[in-house]
Amino acid sequence: MSDNNIPEKPWSGRFNEPTDAFVEAFTASVNFDQRLYRYDIQGSIAHATMLAKADILTTAERDEIISGLEAIREQIARGEFKWSVSLEDVHMNIESALTQRIGDAGKKLHTGRSRNDQVATDIRLYMRDEIKIICAEILRLQQALLTMAEQEADTVMPGFTHLQTAQPVTFGHHMMAWFEMLQRDRERLADCNKRVNIMPLGAAALAGTTYPIDRHYTAELLGFERPAENSLDAVSDRDFAIEFSAAASLIMMHLSRFSEELVIWSSAQFSFIELSDSFCTGSSIMPQKKNPDVPELVRGKTGRIFGHLISLLTLMKGQPLAYNKDNQEDKEPLFDTIDNLKGCLKVFADMIPAISCKHDNMRSAAMQGFATATDLADYLVRKGTPFRDAHEVVGKAVAYCIEKDKDLSACALEELQQFSSNIEQNVFDVLTLEGSVAARNHIGGTAPQQVRLAIKRAHLKIAE
Repeated sequence: MSDNNIPEKPWSGRFNEPTDAFVEAFTASVNFDQRLYRYDIQGSIAHATMLAKADILTTAERDEIISGLEAIREQIARGEFKWSVSLEDVHMNIESALTQRIGDAGKKLHTGRSRNDQVATDIRLYMRDEIKIICAEILRLQQALLTMAEQEADTVMPGFTHLQTAQPVTFGHHMMAWFEMLQRDRERLADCNKRVNIMPLGAAALAGTTYPIDRHYTAELLGFERPAENSLDAVSDRDFAIEFSAAASLIMMHLSRFSEELVIWSSAQFSFIELSDSFCTGSSIMPQKKNPDVPELVRGKTGRIFGHLISLLTLMKGQPLAYNKDNQEDKEPLFDTIDNLKGCLKVFADMIPAISCKHDNMRSAAMQGFATATDLADYLVRKGTPFRDAHEVVGKAVAYCIEKDKDLSACALEELQQFSSNIEQNVFDVLTLEGSVAARNHIGGTAPQQVRLAIKRAHLKIAE
């Protein structure tokens, strides 16, 4: 302990002058990396246990260290721990507190490791838990979508390309599209976790250690699949965090697209859905307004997550092996990505069940824009008309309907027959909205029967 009661830095023996006060604050990370304290203590307990097994620590020293670390963990959890910027980071704060608590045994904890492999281990332990939480939130959102899809499997709405009416679909089919995207998102995170779940501890600063450590035993204690194969790689790369951020960006891209649809659908011009008041706000000046702030904010946060991915890529791109101080900058973008991703998934999973559909408006919109034009072309093809000729026939029929301000289904048979003699009375079976969606009765199609089969398969997927 120094004369002014500020704990000495564990590395201060090499230095003759104290760290500049501004530099000390500038280089410290404890204000944000203290959230890793549980994982830092978890890794230290496993490391001490391994050191005792290798006869590097005595059993008594191991027990002292573990008891001291557990007491510190409880102290931090109660909010009673005094964090010190002068000790730079979460690791040195905890180690210093341990030494003050138990004496010389605490000074032996860092044997055979470095902060370089320590922090890489902490981040991986933290990410492993957070990925589980995020996957659970994705699953909860998927379940909400399945419930909505079941309720609305027969609800006809216009499907769009270029935001122009294209063909009729069902709202249930539309919800299942989002389910499938989220399913891939969950699978990506599960795959990412395979590369997260590799242990750097034991790589030490960059070259390993001369002590007879047992890295496989430590990995087993911490639940890692295996120790990292190369010490230089173990402490220096953050590709696992970048990969996670890329997966997070894809999730946010999907949520942003979904948000855009909710904003459009809830507008007066579309009025397909009603968002619950619980997920909207009003205007300070316009009393009639009901603003879809939640989906708008999710859409906005997407750019923030994309930015963090670019930050991490840029952070790594110029670093030589092995560890560099640059890597202190990996945590804030990673933490913010995780916090905002969890928040966006949670609010979406809560919001979707509270959406109500305006069925009449959806149906009315599907009647506009000649949504069954492709069905008429397919009808003619089945009657023997080449597709390109059928396409032209229907195009002329649509132009006629635009002039007469009516839908294809509102035309008399004689009006349609002026464009092709192959058109017969049964044409109106395919020009109805229900006939159109029911005709697409194959796997992946929008037919209500296929939507219900897709829901059954989806329940099996999420039960795995």
